[in-house]
Amino acid sequence: MSKIALVVEDDINIADLLRLYLEKDGFEVFHAADGGAGVKLAREKNPDLILLDIMLPVLDGWGVCREVRRDSQVPIIMLTAKGETFDKVNGLEMGADDYITKPFEVKELMARIHAVLRRSAGEEQSSEKKLSFDRLVINLDSYELIVDGKKVDTPPKEMELLFHLASSPNRVYTRNQLLDEVWGFDYFGDSRTVDVHIKRLREKLEGVSDKWSLATVWGVGYKFELKA
Repeated sequence: MSKIALVVEDDINIADLLRLYLEKDGFEVFHAADGGAGVKLAREKNPDLILLDIMLPVLDGWGVCREVRRDSQVPIIMLTAKGETFDKVNGLEMGADDYITKPFEVKELMARIHAVLRRSAGEEQSSEKKLSFDRLVINLDSYELIVDGKKVDTPPKEMELLFHLASSPNRVYTRNQLLDEVWGFDYFGDSRTVDVHIKRLREKLEGVSDKWSLATVWGVGYKFELKA
């Protein structure tokens, strides 16, 4: 059975180009020209992948991403004509798995698609993933972060980063290692992405417990530190 891709893009030329290459790669492709239709199709078709433009009529890409993430962990790649770090980070924080800036090379986009799908398949096949510490539960099966007994809304990539660090307490990871092991070897972003995600996690975890911390090892990277 072929995988389903949903393209949410108001530029018909770009949408047709994406359809051409996705169908050539074996996808069944659905297209929405505005954000509202994108959310509707995402719920109706249950796609395996969403390619999501940011500047959309009715509902922008950030809003679509937010709505989709309410009930789905489908891989989402943001398409944006803007190159500013804010736009990229904003999409990642809302739960997108990757982003690519227009104009893009189709080969690069397809490489990103394959990388995101490989990571998604690996997560689905993994065994139970739940870690517990003092006043902290990281459940990657349900993508729930429980801090001091309360569920804290956390984007998927932040969850995966925290789980990865906490799975090997006191081990120091460089930024590039985290990009490779959490985002994947085919990730095309830069190390500032890691810093932004760490900052957001610290805002959620600050002052919760004196038995662990998300620590910076200056000049090297980060670690989930368990304190004696």
